[in-house]
Amino acid sequence: MDTVDLLAALDEKASLEFLARMLRHKSYSATPGERELAAFMVERMRDIGLEAELTPVPGGRVNAIGRWRGTGAAGGSDGSGGPHGFGGLAGVHGAGKSLLFNGHLDTNPVSEGWTVDPWGGLYDDEFIYGNGVSNMKAGDAAYYCAVKTLIDQGVRLPGDVVLTYVVGELQGGIGTVAAIDQGIKADYFVNAEPTDVQALTMHAGSFVFVIEITGNTRHLSKREEAADAIMAGCWLVPRINAMTFSGAASERHASINRAHVGVMRGGLGREMLEWRAPQVADFVRIQGSARYAPGQSEDGVMADLRRMLDEMEFTLPGIRATVTINRNDDRPTMLPFEVAPDNRIVQAVNQAYRRVRGVEQPTGALRPPAFYGTDAAHFYQRRGMAGVVCGPGGKYNTMPDERVDIADYLAAIRVYMLTILDICG
Repeated sequence: MDTVDLLAALDEKASLEFLARMLRHKSYSATPGERELAAFMVERMRDIGLEAELTPVPGGRVNAIGRWRGTGAAGGSDGSGGPHGFGGLAGVHGAGKSLLFNGHLDTNPVSEGWTVDPWGGLYDDEFIYGNGVSNMKAGDAAYYCAVKTLIDQGVRLPGDVVLTYVVGELQGGIGTVAAIDQGIKADYFVNAEPTDVQALTMHAGSFVFVIEITGNTRHLSKREEAADAIMAGCWLVPRINAMTFSGAASERHASINRAHVGVMRGGLGREMLEWRAPQVADFVRIQGSARYAPGQSEDGVMADLRRMLDEMEFTLPGIRATVTINRNDDRPTMLPFEVAPDNRIVQAVNQAYRRVRGVEQPTGALRPPAFYGTDAAHFYQRRGMAGVVCGPGGKYNTMPDERVDIADYLAAIRVYMLTILDICG
């Protein structure tokens, strides 16, 4: 069977129904529903002949990991298997190149403003709706359906295909880090986070910073003698929001620099008391997030922030400020990701997209996806693996009536099918 016939063999209705079944699972982060969906995915992978199992994640959580073993596999492990029962699921097997797909099962909570049932798995002629459909159950379902279609059509390939359905991406990627620590790897990977089926080859690293501004209070009648911390905060916020950082390797790298203040509180003293409005506020706490490119670092960003605070202190006499990184838990840091546009995995996805859609695939440090954090960074930074971020969804991500274009979802399945054939065949 040639690739035209393989692509035509995709059961579009069944693929939509499979995604709808995933959407009917309320898989909020670190809830029983998350585990139930992971177990559902293991069962579905076993149904189509994959080796699949639940694997442990810190905090009593689980990932769902499956392998479609290639014909070149010699069996057993290459010695990289972890201690938690992965056995043959860990490591790389087979004479062909291996390909790993990665996506998270946990979702954000439902917001106000929905007009359809977030858990109904509803779809019409244009969209499929549901909480987490864009972030990122459509991507999760797409690579399952790609493998299922190839298996149903009798395809056998030399290289292994590894399907990872992780949890905890919303907590810094703890599920993917656990899988990596347990030995999961492949020659290449595709992370299916929502990019509107574009090929994202670079995204930013991120961290949260805390700035504390201290002033000098006076009664409003003597305001001229005060150092107003709230006024200092108002001076600082737009400058932070306009920042780029030093050390960018290129304009393309600088294009994914961004800082943003999301929280600012002020009042009297570190308690930020609010009942004495006639007094000038002497304390402000700001929390923000920074996005920086590969080749830049947290230390470099912090130095740039410190220089801005020095300028504020010089400009506003009596104001003093500190800046620290918010590290109040054991979550992994979301690091930056980059792959060369001419890498084989990027070229394979580009070619697949061209065949499916008849146009060139947008590729590069694409915004807004380049401001996201994804688990692609963990495979890149911790495993040294080359990969690309490419998945359905994005335009209607994490919002009331979250939805995905059905055409994009079906295109993603076909892009993944051709990418598997290219890399593993």
